[in-house]
Amino acid sequence: MTLAFEQPRPEHLECACLVLDLGSLVLALHDEPGRLVLDLDSRVRGVDALAARAAGPLARTPFGFAILRHREAGQALRDRRLRQGSHDWPRKVGLIGAFADFWMRSIISREGPDHKRLRQIAQAALAEPHILALCPTFEACAAELLAALPEEVEFVHDFTEPFAGRAITALLGLPTVDAPALARDASTLGLAMGLDARTHEQAVNAAAQRLDKLAATLIARATPDPEAPDFTGRLLHAATSLGARDEQALRDLVVISIFGGVDTTRAQLAFAAGLFADHPAHWTRLRTEPDHIQDALAEVIRTRPTTTWATRETIEAIEFAGITIPAGTTIHILVHATSTDPAVDDGTFDPFRPAKLHFGFGGGAHHCLGHFVARTDMECALRVLLRQVARIERTGPPDDLPDSGNTSPRALPLRLVRG
Repeated sequence: MTLAFEQPRPEHLECACLVLDLGSLVLALHDEPGRLVLDLDSRVRGVDALAARAAGPLARTPFGFAILRHREAGQALRDRRLRQGSHDWPRKVGLIGAFADFWMRSIISREGPDHKRLRQIAQAALAEPHILALCPTFEACAAELLAALPEEVEFVHDFTEPFAGRAITALLGLPTVDAPALARDASTLGLAMGLDARTHEQAVNAAAQRLDKLAATLIARATPDPEAPDFTGRLLHAATSLGARDEQALRDLVVISIFGGVDTTRAQLAFAAGLFADHPAHWTRLRTEPDHIQDALAEVIRTRPTTTWATRETIEAIEFAGITIPAGTTIHILVHATSTDPAVDDGTFDPFRPAKLHFGFGGGAHHCLGHFVARTDMECALRVLLRQVARIERTGPPDDLPDSGNTSPRALPLRLVRG
């Protein structure tokens, strides 16, 4: 399936950079000024993207520009002339309904004082001591799931998705029986982030409605308390303390936390397992040197990110990397291309070196709110796997979503050799 976009091209951009098709990654010089076609089955990690990176820091896309190099990515994420660019994503891909409404009013789409206030509320509820207190629960969930598995598994269905669901129920203070439904709905919302989002509109909207209803229920029964064992109680206390108890905004914070928490953990843990299946010596060494788990996880995210791009939008006309970019232009920071830029990377997967800066959690004012939750629950799951699994082996090829928006293995057949 393909999508076509008509894109005007200002004369001052002629030959300033390459054209990068975010779906098919077909590169072309500016000799076809009108129409670009997106092939939804292609990769933003492919050789064409790397060729574009070698040619320059920027490439044109059907949406605007892509940043391909590490230095320019860091600059863009700190640039106050840019705002969060995902606010307009539903319109760009043609989504309407419950998900689009939620997305456009959520913290993702807020700027200025509103955004800052919502971040303060969420950060208080997600403070590190509260998340670290959940580590025993996270490890127990991983151990229970692993104990019930045979040697040959479909790793996403059998482990990472149920684990991500249980981790989020622990955060919310819900029973584990609710985990499968939460995980399914959060994973479904992830489909809204791809270039083919329109094909999933009905399922995405239904999931958004169910999660909003759940958030309303959680808020209605929560007790505001800065030390509440559940995320929603701490969220209510922080909102009340700041005089910002807007129920719809709080419901949206709960939904975005479920969405981000489940989808990232489910996908990134699966990519980790695939990488260690391909690098068995690293897995063996990590079993004896578990103090490197944090570095290893950062290296996984840098090497095989589930978030394929961070998005920004110019709020005024700017000069960037030698190119004039008009106001209102979308800029995608391609996470894999920038994090594997030869200027900062030697091209190897090395879980034992100090963590290198990557953009898997975005950056700047919109740096991922749930990054500490995601890193913590994934570290706990890895710790359990390292204790119990001697080798991870592939038993078949993965079935991956396209590398656009949020990507993930749909299926990952593995053999988990105990020992």
